[in-house]
Amino acid sequence: MAIYVREAGFGATPCVTRARSALSFGFAMTTQTIRFYHQGSVREVAGVPATRTVLQHLRENLHCTGTKEGCAEGDCGACTVVVGELDTRGTLALKAVNACIQFLTTLDGKALFTVEDLRAGDGALHPVQQAMVDCHGSQCGFCTPGFIMSMWALYENQPADAGLPTRDEINAALSGNLCRCTGYRPIVDAAQKMFDYPQYPRVTLDRPAIGEVLRGLQRQDTFEYSAPDTRGARFGTPTFRAPVALDAFAQLRAEHSEARLLAGSTDVGLWVTKQFRDLGDILYIGNVAELKTIERDAQTLTIGAAVTLEDAYAALAADYPELAELWTRFASRPIRNAGTLGGNVANGSPIGDSMPALLALGAQIVLRHGPTSRTLPLDAFYVGYQKTALAAGEFVAALRVPRPLGRLRFRTYKVSKRYDQDISAVCAAFSLHLDDDGAIRDARIAFGGMAATPKRATQTEAVLNGASWDESTARQAMNALVADYQPLTDMRASSAYRLKVARNLLWRFHLETRIDAPLALFDVNAFAFETGAHDAAIAKESS
Repeated sequence: MAIYVREAGFGATPCVTRARSALSFGFAMTTQTIRFYHQGSVREVAGVPATRTVLQHLRENLHCTGTKEGCAEGDCGACTVVVGELDTRGTLALKAVNACIQFLTTLDGKALFTVEDLRAGDGALHPVQQAMVDCHGSQCGFCTPGFIMSMWALYENQPADAGLPTRDEINAALSGNLCRCTGYRPIVDAAQKMFDYPQYPRVTLDRPAIGEVLRGLQRQDTFEYSAPDTRGARFGTPTFRAPVALDAFAQLRAEHSEARLLAGSTDVGLWVTKQFRDLGDILYIGNVAELKTIERDAQTLTIGAAVTLEDAYAALAADYPELAELWTRFASRPIRNAGTLGGNVANGSPIGDSMPALLALGAQIVLRHGPTSRTLPLDAFYVGYQKTALAAGEFVAALRVPRPLGRLRFRTYKVSKRYDQDISAVCAAFSLHLDDDGAIRDARIAFGGMAATPKRATQTEAVLNGASWDESTARQAMNALVADYQPLTDMRASSAYRLKVARNLLWRFHLETRIDAPLALFDVNAFAFETGAHDAAIAKESS
């Protein structure tokens, strides 16, 4: 049996209002309350601000204090929880996300799992927890619940017939969690060992039953929720609207052009937790199934604006395996599980990692206003620092990326101060086609972190097009980058460093894709160390 629990306001004591079978939740609600599945019950929440975070509600209302607050910006992973929702096939999908920046309103119709859910009825530890104990993976313990939930998501999502996850897959799953006590080696060991324990006394997650509960919670029309913001009168009573149909979303966007569009909360969430901003009315894109589709034909890959970054990069990497490293280094798994490709592109940040690759591949962006759509080349979308070509009432509907054709040479590179979970100092993407005689055609070069917007290197491209892809051409193109970019100096890198890195990345691209004896990365490193030729070339250019 699953029960309904109604909550209201801050610090309210939940009370049972009615009970129903977990397999029969079809009912009509006359009030707009936030409804989600948690610990065997369907919670109904009202009277809390639309921007109250999942973490706040867990700790202050539900008294589930295993989930911790560390950074309040989705960086440290102490707040990691697992959210379950129905995927496009109607089955329960589990994803680790950061509770500190997810708004409670976005949980409507979903399931929430925390570290408390792993406790067995007889008090026995879950294999994930037992492995952490046996491998000495926890010291102060503050970060441990977040690690546990990332590991639990990996544990639950690993198909029985797929074998054990590799160390790289484990590292990717843990990339959103920081530990400063034991270090990562014993935690990675625990992630490997957790599969060695017998299934019992594992907490069995009945996915079909929970999926049936969520089907009963699915709304057939727009979910509207509002409650006074307790931060003060100036914040007012914003309305959270979450349509389920694309046409309804487009109409609401046209009627409420001033409303804040919300996708994965990975950026907007920080406006609340760090900047204490008033978001006003919110229009949520995450429930629109038509915007969560990925479609392919012979020429084009089309990715809906509400497709998560994790799913979008998986689709892109299937066509362009050269994106695999950028995929794993784009933020962390919990951020990619929540954030969307459409949101990253619409944000217009000059250091957004998606845009250089999309620009280099010749992507187009589909914009919609009411019933009308238009398509722009992505490089025409950015008109200034965090300014785009979006008109009032218009929104990003999809990204269209050409499928690979011909003799394409394509690479992306990210340079940052740390490997995982860091903002780029420079993000580069290079694409060109080679004719049979080795002449360059349709060269496209784009950088992030080098200008006020993600920007193509048009003058450098002009040097490349029609030329032979040899060392002389590569050197000329490197020199041309000075005319394309005058980067700024900030806390991540100086202007001189950025320009030097940009030129060196173009040289690396040449070494890896040249017609005669292209070099893999490890070959480039060996070449540099064994001959010193790379350092000598850099010294000569600097002089």
